[in-house]
Amino acid sequence: MKHARRFVAGTLAAGALALSLAGCGDSVDPIERLGRKTAEEKPGAKETAAAGSSAPASPGTAGATGASDDAYKKWGLTAPLQYAPKPAQKPQIPKAAPGKVPVIDRIPVPADDKVVFLTFDDGAEKDPEFLKMAADLKLPISMFLTDNVASSDYGHFEKLRDNGSASTINNHTLTHPNMRTLSYEAQKREICGQQEHLEKRFGKRPPLFRPPFGNYNDDTLRAASECGVSSMVLWKVSMQINNFQYAEGSALKPGDIILAHFRGPSELKGSTEIQMTTRMLQRIQEQGYRIGRLEDYL
Repeated sequence: MKHARRFVAGTLAAGALALSLAGCGDSVDPIERLGRKTAEEKPGAKETAAAGSSAPASPGTAGATGASDDAYKKWGLTAPLQYAPKPAQKPQIPKAAPGKVPVIDRIPVPADDKVVFLTFDDGAEKDPEFLKMAADLKLPISMFLTDNVASSDYGHFEKLRDNGSASTINNHTLTHPNMRTLSYEAQKREICGQQEHLEKRFGKRPPLFRPPFGNYNDDTLRAASECGVSSMVLWKVSMQINNFQYAEGSALKPGDIILAHFRGPSELKGSTEIQMTTRMLQRIQEQGYRIGRLEDYL
């Protein structure tokens, strides 16, 4: 079945054309932008076929983050998750122009280093069962929180940060606007305002920022730099309700940053945050990938 598509043109700093998808039968509403370009979501059967061409991760003992061997069974997985250890040397990230922050949509790792990274956005859903799942599996999650939906219970995300997985809390603006529609000063208020809120609540100004919908321009890069951000993080793969949606090709690639959301049944068409996350982890395993901690590579 073909999915309906809506194209929204916008000029990105790198000069690429970004496409915004809406109305996908398996999509999260509203769907976020898939990095700098998007591709039509592949049906689950095709995705599974693509996954079958990859060698599965070898079974082992507890992952680098210390998840117990039997935790995977509790959360619907057929094998333990595999975790990538902290690299001995961080990859070379291209430097930004003076006064701007670098834009990162995939970590430049070697072609044979099958590692991907988990990022969750917004903060609308605050499911206590998800806290148990993330703690049991020791999922290293880079959270990008929006104040107007996450601040009703920042304590939820503090528990997620402090569960022993080395998860982190980062900036996703105050109100989740399309940054390209705002003036420089308005963008700065959105970014710096959330930096200040998060510092006051969690004791640290986040080094990472993600623009809502992946929309940004030169003013965004300048404002982020002024607000003390070190990197702007996009993505190449988006987790929908059941399957991945890829910006390039039909399978994961080494260094892919995966976008997911803190969302519940009302936005996931009846699925829970745990069910969506289980499917995401299954897709990662099917394609033979390990999970890394994003901040260990930046």
